[in-house]
Order: sequence, then structure tokens, then C-alpha cells
Amino acid sequence: MNRKVHTPYYLIFEDRLRSNGRILHDVEVRSGAKILLAEKAYSIYQTYAIISEYLSGTTSSGLFEAKLAHEEFGREKEIHVFEPAFDSDEMQELCQISDHLYFNSLNQLEYHRGVWMEEKRQREAADRTDLHIALRLNPELSTQEDHAIYDPCAPGSRLGIREVTLREYASKNLEQGQILPAGVDGLHMHTLCEQGFDDLQKTWRAFEEHFADYLRLPQITWVNLGGGHHITREGYDVDGLVKLLRAIHDTYQVQVYLEPGEAVVLNAGELVTRVMDIVDTEVYPVLILDTSAACHMPDVLEMPYTPPLREGIAVDQGREVDSSEDGRYIYRLSSRTCLSGDVIGDYAFDHELKIGDELHFEDMALYTIVKNNTFNGMPLPSIVLEHENNELEILREFSYDNFKARL
Repeated sequence: MNRKVHTPYYLIFEDRLRSNGRILHDVEVRSGAKILLAEKAYSIYQTYAIISEYLSGTTSSGLFEAKLAHEEFGREKEIHVFEPAFDSDEMQELCQISDHLYFNSLNQLEYHRGVWMEEKRQREAADRTDLHIALRLNPELSTQEDHAIYDPCAPGSRLGIREVTLREYASKNLEQGQILPAGVDGLHMHTLCEQGFDDLQKTWRAFEEHFADYLRLPQITWVNLGGGHHITREGYDVDGLVKLLRAIHDTYQVQVYLEPGEAVVLNAGELVTRVMDIVDTEVYPVLILDTSAACHMPDVLEMPYTPPLREGIAVDQGREVDSSEDGRYIYRLSSRTCLSGDVIGDYAFDHELKIGDELHFEDMALYTIVKNNTFNGMPLPSIVLEHENNELEILREFSYDNFKARL
């Protein structure tokens, strides 16, 4: 590509996608588990051909993501779908294109039973691969410390069935000998968010404490440990993970699944932006960038967190730093939107910045493109892929038409 890419744009690195993929595939080979891409974290389908070389399939949060996986990830790969509640108008199509469906409640399972059972009958008659049905369970153990918005095990959570509900079901169906509803052959949990192996161990112990009796049922042939596993992060106990996955398989004779998002694209993308103006304030000079936390990296405000920056170091929030300290230049990085709180963070640089300088926010492949928006009429960043030979390819550019089309 000869022409310069106009900022802002997301820059995805093929070599880093492949590096993460090799680590995850190694876990598959050594443990016997299957690893799925969580599309809710990353859905740049133009790179699915790369990722599908290493993973067994995808997990989707609804019909649109499932259709994207069906069209772009590879027909021989598995498609898993979970929603807290399924739309009746979408259920038949979901059953047709999915391999595994996860229900968040017994009510949902029974409400849609006619549709998914009919799909299972048709597949059996045509000697096709079965449609597998799972229940999402809640082990009632919170391991989140700073990310309450991502804690599905918090008290009052709507996500996952608690042990007491399953016990009540078994009690009501004692005469029929039904401990779990007919047709269910899998169990699922999802409790983590960018966490290490220790938290998975704690969660699995809690899961076993609540649900080991169900795992031992002959009808249960697979279990999904959800996402949030930071497997490709430096220092993650990969050997410990492999040992646990093999132990689960050997103990309960089940196929084990993992559905990470971040681990697939960790450090595989940047958001490239440009300084448009510098505004003096009584605290720090404020850089007005052509990107936005609210529009292009919403988790910065939602979690919240301060993203890493290639050119600078994040300054502790709430602590003013003397700009002359260690010869550093301190700036507050903000946006061109009119939202006063659209602030990315305070950063220290070893040089003075000027209008026109480019900056690179790191680890921006996940939960950015899938969550961005056009608030204030902000243009969406382009999506660019850097191939292993360093050649740049523009995968997608956006215009006014994209803004208008969604209104």
C-alpha cells in the first residue's frame, strides 16, 4: 500500500495474532480441550482466516455474530451461541447454523424446546452432526476486584443458574428420575475477566462444589469454562492450565472448552491517533486527539482503565506530577468530542509534543471495534492489517454514509 492511512485507525498485527494462536493451539494439543474465539471481544472477520488456523471455532452472543462466524470462520469449525434470552423470531435460524446452544435459565430452555428439539430430530434423520444443548451455571464465586461491570457472579446476577434452582428442579421431577432436563448434554460457566490461572482454579473448585453431581451424569458429555482466561499474557501458568484441563476430562469424561477473547488478540492491535490541538489548563496541557475514549475505546470509561501508550507512560490518576520531574512532559490526553469527561488519561513523555504528532494506544484489538460508536458524529477509525512482511492492507474505511445509515 503506497498511500498514507488517515488517522485514527486500528492497526492489527498478523504476526501477533499468529503468536497468540500458536500458544492457544499448543494448549489444545497438550490438553485435549477445544478453544473458541469469543466474537463479542473481536469480530474483525477479515482476519478470521488467520485465527481459524489455530482455534476450533467461535462463541457468539447472538444471531448476527453466529451468522458472521458461519460465513467467515470456516464451515468445518464449531459455532457456540449464548444469550441471556433468545428471540423467538431468531431461534430457528440459530439452531440451523449453530453446533452448541447455551441457555441461561430453565425457562428459556423449555420455552424454545420445540424449536431446538425439532432441529435435533432433523439432524438425526439426516445423519448430521447433533445440536448440543447446555445450561449456563453460576458457581456464586466472585473473583473480580476492579471490574464490577464484568462480574457475572455478583449477588443478584441475572447470568447463570444457581445450584438451588437445579436442586428444586430435581426435587419436582423426582418421580420421573430427571435430575437435569432431557436434551441437555453440556454445562457452562463464565466468571472471569482478563484473569490468571489462580482465579480459574478457585472458580473451578467452587463449580465442582456446587455442580460435581451434575458433571457425573451420563447425559453430560462436555463442559465450557467460559472466557476471561489471560492465557497468552506473559507469566500465565500455561502448564497449570493444561494439567487442570486434562484432570477435568479424566475425572468426568467430558470434552472441555474454553472461549477466550483477549487471549486471542492480546497486544495484537493499536489505535493510531494524531494530536489536533494543545490546550493549556491549570493542571496539565491537554492534547485534543482525533480519537475518543467514548467512541473508539469505550472500556476506558466503562471499566475504567488507562490504556498503555507506546510513546508515553500513564501517570497515576489523582496524583499530580511536576512536569519537570525526571525531565518528563506531562499531558492529559482527550478527545475532539464535546463530552467534557471524554478523557483517556494523563501520560508522561520524555519529549515535548506538538500538533500533528502521531500516538499509538496499545492492546486495542479487543472490545474496541465491536463496541465503537458515532456519538457526536465522530468518524469511525479505519481498520488496517500489518502483514508479516510489514505490508499494510486497509481492511475497512468508514465514511459519512456509515454514520447516516445507522440513524
